[in-house]
Amino acid sequence: VMIEFANVSKTFQGKHALNNVNFTLEQGEMAFLTGHSGAGKSTFLRLIHCLDKPTRGSIKVADKPIHKLRKFQIPRHRRSIGVIFQDPHLIDSHTIFENIAMPLIIARYRDDEIAKRVRATLDKGGLLNCERKYPFELSAGERQRIGIARAIVNRPQLLLADEPTGNLDPELSLGIMRLFQAFNAIGVTILVATHDLSLIARLNHRIITLKEGQIAGDINE
Repeated sequence: VMIEFANVSKTFQGKHALNNVNFTLEQGEMAFLTGHSGAGKSTFLRLIHCLDKPTRGSIKVADKPIHKLRKFQIPRHRRSIGVIFQDPHLIDSHTIFENIAMPLIIARYRDDEIAKRVRATLDKGGLLNCERKYPFELSAGERQRIGIARAIVNRPQLLLADEPTGNLDPELSLGIMRLFQAFNAIGVTILVATHDLSLIARLNHRIITLKEGQIAGDINE
């Protein structure tokens, strides 16, 4: 099991963002998390990434009880997870190669290993011709692909995505989802929060629906 929530609640100022949620995601699985705005999707992902702690209940990631992590242990946990947002937050003064290499530089990989991994990731995303370009030279869809490449370059076991296609048209959105599927096919566990129901209906993966902080549906395609 990659992710396990047991009776998890998260309360903000007396209001339940999540209320008594039980959930498991198997290793190597790809699933979509959906629901109305304010249903608790972002809170769900924030808890897995240790940006928030549950008010009640326990959370395990790769069998580690992350709700018990001390402050100094959290950065290491975060390095084991790739995270993608609606805006990829690329650094415009850095080339695409440098943007993708950032997690590896922080983790102090050797230069030759960095070059090998960055180029392999660019190749997987069909972006090899972009490595010397700058983010402002790319389209929105290409920028999002670079964000995904950066999240995956240090080969995390788990990839979280929060509305990754929110700024993209339907065709580009489908391309991004196909890229997720390609990484899932090589063993990465993926959880995508999205409200784009028409898009995920075209893909055969599990759909978990949140409603007012609780799981209202869990359909395994």
